[in-house]
This record gives sequence, structure tokens and C-alpha cells, in this order.
Amino acid sequence: MGRAFEFRKERKFKRWSKMAKAFTRIGKAIAIAVKEGGPDPETNAKLRAAIQNAKDANMPKDNVERAIKKASDKDTANYKEALFEGYAPHGIAVVVETATDNNNRTVANVRSYFNKCNGSLGTSGSVTFMFERQCHFKIAKGELDPEELELELIDFGAEEVFVEEENILIYGAFEDFGSLQAALEKQGIEILSSGFERIPNVTKELTAEQQADVEKLLEKIEEDDDVLNVFHNMK
Repeated sequence: MGRAFEFRKERKFKRWSKMAKAFTRIGKAIAIAVKEGGPDPETNAKLRAAIQNAKDANMPKDNVERAIKKASDKDTANYKEALFEGYAPHGIAVVVETATDNNNRTVANVRSYFNKCNGSLGTSGSVTFMFERQCHFKIAKGELDPEELELELIDFGAEEVFVEEENILIYGAFEDFGSLQAALEKQGIEILSSGFERIPNVTKELTAEQQADVEKLLEKIEEDDDVLNVFHNMK
């Protein structure tokens, strides 16, 4: 059928793979939220955020409802969040956020990725101090004035508000997530997605060859089903 067909097929499979991975991660976020705060999004802010992210990722409504129902079952395995820290090749700091129902499996897998790619898994607190943890929200720009919105949200913890294409992105400190979420909801502003990031305080520049070494490790980590997010300080 020709190279063009094969290229399109490969690209489609990659897109499906990424979508499946995103759905798995969101499903775990929903499960954790339900276990912590119950199945009602009206009274569970963490679950509301997970559902918003599911919509933003085009996760079918049926999938979301099944995830909530499954997490409500007492016999369902509990996912627990676990954090791993270490160094990739060339001194790049890496933080790995996971959600797992088998910590021994996850620890073994993450350690093997670091070892196989000439990195080293560190101890708790060995690299997280190099990152600033922030929350973020994405909303539709619509008729909103970003400058006015920023002034209104400063008292609730907003630190940065800027426009990206047709959306407005809002950043604040990790601990201000709840107050910012409540302020946006009180104003009737629909939150398209939200979450947390670890922003490196200082980044390190590498050569193209060195970057390839680091990316090899990052790809292996990101492919693991237990991994939610990976952060690093490579420029």
C-alpha cells in the first residue's frame, strides 16, 4: 500500500498508544480521588479536577463513569502515590511521580530503568529541592480579559496568568490549588484541565548526544504503566 500508508498507520498507532496511556493515568487519578474523598464530584474537589482532565483528554464519559464505579468498590485495589528521585546521565535531576497497587514492582521497575541507562536512583529528598512545585489551570479565553482575571485571582494565589492560543493558563503555588479552583468555580468559569508541575529552579544545557542519553531513560520511565509524570532539569 506504499510508504504513505505505512507512515499514517504508524502515526495513528502512536496516537492511540498515547491516548491509551493518558486514559490509564486519568483512570488512576480518578481512583485515588474517589478513595480519598468519595464518588460525588460535587463534594470532592480532587475528583472534579480528574474529571475535567478526562474531558480535556477526550476520554469517553462511559470510561469516566466506569472508573468512578470501579473505584467505589471496596474490593478494588488501592492505588498509592509514590515519588522517586534520581539522576539521569550527565547529572540531570529526575523526579518520577507514580500511582501503584504494588510498590515493590514499581520500585524494581524504576530502579532498573535508571541502572540500564547509566543513571542512579536516589533517596527521598535528593533532588526534589531543585524543583518548585506549582499548580496550573487551563480555561477558555472567550471574552475574559487576562489582566483583569489576574488581578481578581492574585488574592487566591495566582502567580502567572498568560494566553496560549485560545486558552488562558494560570499558575500558582502547589498549596493554593484549592483556593484557585474554588475562585474560578465561584465565578462560573469552566476549568478545562488542571494539575501540578515541578518547575526546575535551574536547568542544565547538554549537547545533542548527551540529550539523547537522557531521553532514552525518560522514554523508558514514561512507558511504565505505573508512572504518572516525569520531571527533569534538562534545558
